[in-house]
Amino acid sequence: MLKVKNVFAGYNGYYVICDINFSAEKGESLCVLGPNGCGKSTLLKSIARIIDCRGIISMNNEDLSSITRKAHAKKIALLNQSAQVYFPYTVYETVSMGRYAYSHGLFKNPDAEDIGIIEDIIKNLDIWDIRERMIDELSGGTLQRVFLARTLAQTPDLILLDEPANHLDLKHQIELLNFLKTWVSENEKILISVFHDLNLAWQFGDTALVMKDGKVSAQGNIDDILKSDIINDVYGINIRKFMKDSFEKWK
Repeated sequence: MLKVKNVFAGYNGYYVICDINFSAEKGESLCVLGPNGCGKSTLLKSIARIIDCRGIISMNNEDLSSITRKAHAKKIALLNQSAQVYFPYTVYETVSMGRYAYSHGLFKNPDAEDIGIIEDIIKNLDIWDIRERMIDELSGGTLQRVFLARTLAQTPDLILLDEPANHLDLKHQIELLNFLKTWVSENEKILISVFHDLNLAWQFGDTALVMKDGKVSAQGNIDDILKSDIINDVYGINIRKFMKDSFEKWK
């Protein structure tokens, strides 16, 4: 279980998120929802230890601030929206970097277990045919799948995704999210994803954490959350009416 208790975090002495409390269980896909600027990405960065925070973040009653960075990388992986290409590696080499936390040296070659994990993920994310392509030659959507494959190759207990379907067309969005949901359930992982598209979140998530102005407005079953009036208050519009009006055009 992941537990986040009384967490505050921000930048330059200013708190963006305040007194955040929630938990998530193995096999759970939790969607973080809320308008721009409410602190969704800051929350993920806090859990991933990219930025400092005040409070307690623990997994299975172990305080994550007390473990080494390498041990942390085995437990938690983050894919954010701004993943960029810094060096022209191949797709296969890029995904292989996800196994670095398990190596015992900088230039250690992957062993049989590593290779099995790497190749299985590459095939499942439909990038096997381009495994020898250089990543600086890829489109934004394909590159997103490569970086996601690298994240999953870490085989962490907790996966943090900031807009996981970003840059993908609708077909690949649906395929990717279905794969992630199944992968998390079958491997008893925890997945926390930031979404702007409420339809995708509803199709994909088990639970939802709704944020507004840096605080948690609601947490619970995603069906209950998205059918409640809380979501209208958070976004400042009648979400249910907007969605119904939109779907009427498909009739």
